[in-house]
Amino acid sequence: MNDKPSYLLNNELLARLRGARHVMVLTGAGMSAESGIPTFRDAQTGIWEKYRPEELATPEAFAANPGRVWRWYEERRSAVRAASPHAGHQALVMLANLVPGFSLVTQNVDGLHQLAGSGNVTELHGNILRSKCHISGRQISGEWLADSSQIPPPSPYVNRGYARPDVVWFGEVLPKEALEAAMEAAALCDFCLSVGTTSLVQPAASLPLMALEHGAAVVEVNPRETPLSMHAGQCLRGPASVALPEIVQQLAASKHDPDQGPRL
Repeated sequence: MNDKPSYLLNNELLARLRGARHVMVLTGAGMSAESGIPTFRDAQTGIWEKYRPEELATPEAFAANPGRVWRWYEERRSAVRAASPHAGHQALVMLANLVPGFSLVTQNVDGLHQLAGSGNVTELHGNILRSKCHISGRQISGEWLADSSQIPPPSPYVNRGYARPDVVWFGEVLPKEALEAAMEAAALCDFCLSVGTTSLVQPAASLPLMALEHGAAVVEVNPRETPLSMHAGQCLRGPASVALPEIVQQLAASKHDPDQGPRL
């Protein structure tokens, strides 16, 4: 007897994926957690135990103590640099090659999708490995940052400006171009995968629902139930590193032999 769980799409959804003209995938923190990157909901450790992330990831916190915020993000950057993409990241690279149109939208700021080989990734919340001027918003090169011993490094563009992480903090709006690209993908896609996201943080949480309203099939990949679960056509309760490769293998097999596939 094989007790290994299966993460296969049912016949109807497999047919929808096989015939999809455009697939959108939305990924969240659960995807990165499988690579060992702590989420904002994980307990703080070390000298940061007395702080909540919400007290450090805000424009107000940076204005009050830019050095403290910069040092905290340097620790988070170290964790990101030590992480590697997992099988789920790789599966999305393969999925993009199996469908006519593909959009990858992520709430994650670690760049692991790009490291795995995904192109044209829409980063809703920015990228922690990039820095920008906290006044002008212009990106600052790594070479400039490396040449500075100041914490945080000064901005090369604005007097009294500092480098800050190029991420969206609490109380800030999402980058206009990224949000527009994500909403366009949600409106145009005919199949949507929501992977490893709590479906609580707006406006990202509304994207699968927007896809659903425009007639797309929606599948959730998440070990836990979320507010999206009741709307999804199917919920695969497993880790992305296992479920996504199974979906891609199932799709590839069905394209090779349309008679293959589960009989659920």
